Amino acid sequence: MNIGLFTDCYYPQINGVVTSTMILKEELEKRGHNVTIVTVRVPGFQDDKPGVLRIPSIPFRKWKEFRIGLIYPYSVIKKIKDLKLDIIHTQTEFSVCLMARLIARIMSIPVIHTYHTMYEDYTHYIAKRNINKRIATKLSKVGSKLYLNECASVIAPSEKTKKALRQYGVTNHIEVIPTGIKLDNFKKGIYTKVQLDVKRREIGILPDEKVILYLGRIAEEKSIDVIIKQMPYILEKRPATRLIIVGDGPKRKELEALSAQLNVKNHTIFTGRVPWNETGLYYQLGDLFLSASKTETQGLTILEAMSAGVPAVVRNDDNIKNIITHGYNGMIFENDWDLAETVLKCIDDDYLMKELSDNGLKTAYNLSSEYFGYQVENLYLKCLDQARKIS
Repeated sequence: MNIGLFTDCYYPQINGVVTSTMILKEELEKRGHNVTIVTVRVPGFQDDKPGVLRIPSIPFRKWKEFRIGLIYPYSVIKKIKDLKLDIIHTQTEFSVCLMARLIARIMSIPVIHTYHTMYEDYTHYIAKRNINKRIATKLSKVGSKLYLNECASVIAPSEKTKKALRQYGVTNHIEVIPTGIKLDNFKKGIYTKVQLDVKRREIGILPDEKVILYLGRIAEEKSIDVIIKQMPYILEKRPATRLIIVGDGPKRKELEALSAQLNVKNHTIFTGRVPWNETGLYYQLGDLFLSASKTETQGLTILEAMSAGVPAVVRNDDNIKNIITHGYNGMIFENDWDLAETVLKCIDDDYLMKELSDNGLKTAYNLSSEYFGYQVENLYLKCLDQARKIS
């Protein structure tokens, strides 16, 4: 098949959508398909791999790390037509993917869409007042329904997302396909003790310190402030503990100020953005991975941590129902004030940590990127078969 993956965000940006798109491209190519990414142009960045077409873009006004396609150049549209695509798979809902819908109509080919983001959880970026947030939430639900009901099929990363989309009024076919994990990027043993010790010294981790790790976008919906607010209690019980926050985002300065205000600055390290191909190394630095977010559609970083053998402590949420079993392959906390006790229970019990790590690895191996590619390929074939029957 000739496949077009259309997305408004792609490397060098790093987030769950980008990771999922990159993995999907690689796995589909392994299965013998021709895959082209169509995305936005990023000033100063040049792709070093083939199979990427970019259109001119401008930064999103309130979310500058994201970019919006400015125009649809004829030269790019012609290149897309020349690809003779069999199917289009959109990963976002904005400018690039609106272009994808137009091209799909012209070429009479089906569009599959993966619904990565629950926009009702992100309305604080565009509306500050509660009444405006309610309006924005309503619009996000209506807009999602209208967009998705025109697709040949929809991919939801979790049952939580599928359930929400049904509540929005999405009536067409929804397939639950979690993004697979590239196990080789994260598994234990790919980095030597020397490499890990060098990185620990480089970012300021002392030899006897336990490391609590957060890796991901630093944004309000990730609830990283909840973690920082529990650090004074954790440090009171176990002073040789360090919180490492890997990533960047709009809340970084505010969270750095919060750590200083709570007198935990000396035990909190903000690494900033790290290259995607180094994330496996940073996971290996952690003794424990911690997520307090309530807005994940799948929680890709949780799965990555598990595949690295790092025990995960996560907030109770529908997205982890079929992934984390409390006390078996991870630990679940219910409330903000329950977080610290759960963390301390783990880092003070070496036997429990090993059990969580071993069982987490078993879970991760059942969510491989290879199986992800196989499931998406099967959905493409079903949609193409259905399109042929209709025509």
